[in-house]
Amino acid sequence: MTYEDLLKEAELNGLIVKEKPLRAYKGRIKGNRIAIKKDLSDTEKRCVLIEELGHYYTTVGDILDQSRIENKKQERRARAWAYDRLIGITGLINAYKHGCRNRYEIAEYLNVSEEFLEDAIKYYHEKYGLYYEVDNYIVYFNPLGIVEKF
Repeated sequence: MTYEDLLKEAELNGLIVKEKPLRAYKGRIKGNRIAIKKDLSDTEKRCVLIEELGHYYTTVGDILDQSRIENKKQERRARAWAYDRLIGITGLINAYKHGCRNRYEIAEYLNVSEEFLEDAIKYYHEKYGLYYEVDNYIVYFNPLGIVEKF
């Protein structure tokens, strides 16, 4: 799914996405409007837009004050939704199957920024622990590694 695909999804949901010269944020959603920082790469814009869509689908109200626990929970929920949508455990396995052996190669294969991938791996580590087993694979999160079981 490309940045353009995400723009279409936003439009289908009645959202207006504009690229703007933001200072404090890479992206922001308010009501049905999403602002994306103009001078980001397409890969970074894709990561920011998916997170803002995560806010659209999973959060309620103004959650900018991250000192409030309920706002932190909503932020985490939106990010988790975004990580699962662009990466997911199966995405990590598919990257491994395609010969990706380090974080840079995995991020490039999944068309996400290294920062987004790193945040996703931290989230999966917190959620699942040291590793997660699915089908014939074990995905280790710290350090990142994927092993095929025989």
